[in-house]
Amino acid sequence: MWGGRRRGPGPSGGGAEELRARRREREAALRKARRQEQLVSKRLLREDTAAEEGGQDGAEVAPDPLSEDEVLELLRGVKKGSEDRKRSLSRLRWALQNKETQQKFVRLDGSIRTLIGLFTSSLADMQMEAACCLHELSHSSDPAVAEACLPATSYLLTYLSGHSVEFTELCLYTLGNLVVESEAMRKQLLPQGIIPVLASCIQSPHEAVLEGLGYVLSQLLQAKEAPTEIIPHTANAALLSLGALPALTSLLLNLASAIPQDAPKGLELLVCPVLRCLSNLLAEETGCEVQIQDERLLIALFLILQHFLQPHPFIVQECLWLLNNLTADKPFFCSTLLSLDLLPALMQLLPCSQMASVLVLTVLCNIAVKGPAYCQQLHWQPALPLLLPALTLPDPEAVGQCLELLHLLFQHWPEAAADFIRQGGRWALEQHQSTPELQERAQALLAMVGQPLGASTFSPCDTRLPAFS
Repeated sequence: MWGGRRRGPGPSGGGAEELRARRREREAALRKARRQEQLVSKRLLREDTAAEEGGQDGAEVAPDPLSEDEVLELLRGVKKGSEDRKRSLSRLRWALQNKETQQKFVRLDGSIRTLIGLFTSSLADMQMEAACCLHELSHSSDPAVAEACLPATSYLLTYLSGHSVEFTELCLYTLGNLVVESEAMRKQLLPQGIIPVLASCIQSPHEAVLEGLGYVLSQLLQAKEAPTEIIPHTANAALLSLGALPALTSLLLNLASAIPQDAPKGLELLVCPVLRCLSNLLAEETGCEVQIQDERLLIALFLILQHFLQPHPFIVQECLWLLNNLTADKPFFCSTLLSLDLLPALMQLLPCSQMASVLVLTVLCNIAVKGPAYCQQLHWQPALPLLLPALTLPDPEAVGQCLELLHLLFQHWPEAAADFIRQGGRWALEQHQSTPELQERAQALLAMVGQPLGASTFSPCDTRLPAFS
């Protein structure tokens, strides 16, 4: 899953370690929720073969399972050197859309070896059909079917550096499907050099290849071993030095600029992996001086948010994770978000979901922690009237993040505290004095607003949201 980081506040003194531990618990819960709510990972590139196989008007028709004898007969057909081989291979590709048929096929002796032989042949049409068969197998939810494709990985990597764009794209998505659930597959691909091969794909001028690359990287980076084995800091720095950030940024800008009023079906599946890859590359310190300072990226993010908010709410979370990582360390995107008057659009996302509420408030904390000038702008925009409803949210995680944001505002811009009290904020804080996980912070804020302007019992500490697995 995606990585994330944030700069957030916390108390000083005796309770600091306790609250940091509590924050780590909340982050672990957030990671768990994100895994549970994640977009279905596997992607399927499939031409419509329904008409060819008996469908009406090209309508998609799911194939019935074949018997073992029927599967064996298809395998014999693709082994023959006759003119009917391509026809048999095409029928096999269609049949492999059925889960039971996939399982029967991989159990047959020599089935995968035969398929790989055709995949590596010198006949382009046979290669493509065999690649489509492997792609169907890679989409299986049965780990045994995916692991049966292990012998094909080295060839899939080899073909990323040549052939047609369509063939390269198919190999990329097949690899992306295979690495999703199989740790054995990932452990085989790493020594085979998948990271350097993918890094070379970044330089491709073809949008379809870059989208496929984003998909494979997003699948690799959500593996539990990603931070230590797949993309350690050194490899991440190598990707950055090869231009991964500007390439993916450019791709995202192109996708956002091409969004029509009625976006084509499936566009969200192109946008999602690009957002995830950018988020992950920004998630850890790498020592690489590559930076993105392009205000168009924020505009693109909010265009995507606006377009996909209703039909595909999961895109909201993807955009907010990227926005969180963009605003975590550098002030450029914090000041740009304010100068472009995007704060109202950001605040409107608070009620979208539990995770969206937490992420919006985290982004605001990233801005507020930059100091008095930023807190002043948050106060002027104004943010306080929109934060009062956030304190009534049913989720303690979101309320806790709101309390941390208020602490930053009160500390760096004391006028905000006085304004907050005038708007009825004291009552809102008092409601949380009896909530075990919130009472300490609520009481501390009540103490702050009861002090003379400029006084504070807190000082901020830096926290970092660990990479998601």
